[in-house]
Amino acid sequence: MSARKPYIRPMAGWWKRDPFFVEYMVHEGTAFFVWLYALELLAGVLCLAQGEAAWEAYRALLGSVPLLLANSVILAMMAYHGYTWFKIMPRTLPPMKLGGRRVAGATITALGLGAALVASVLLFGIVWMLTSGGAQ
Repeated sequence: MSARKPYIRPMAGWWKRDPFFVEYMVHEGTAFFVWLYALELLAGVLCLAQGEAAWEAYRALLGSVPLLLANSVILAMMAYHGYTWFKIMPRTLPPMKLGGRRVAGATITALGLGAALVASVLLFGIVWMLTSGGAQ
């Protein structure tokens, strides 16, 4: 008897074969920008702990053109990451029922995006009031 060769599934470019996987990989790639922003915030906390001079140097660095451009890219990537996270959410949750009927995936996505938008506007308003003297 001849021995059969084992089936070896080709793995090269597996994610390019399905649009869902392409979108998923792009989503995962944008997590790098979330990590960059987390490092930036950590650097800010460390500078704040080192005193006023370090904090002012950090603030000056954030106001520089290269960092403003980098943060614009980071903001765009984080917005896309958040959007795709809410878009993927209905596929990862167990089926949700309301009034005996299954909640549509588009509804879950819309509610998640709406809640994120409301929370962002509220947070922006609170920060604006605290920093502009509106809370005097």
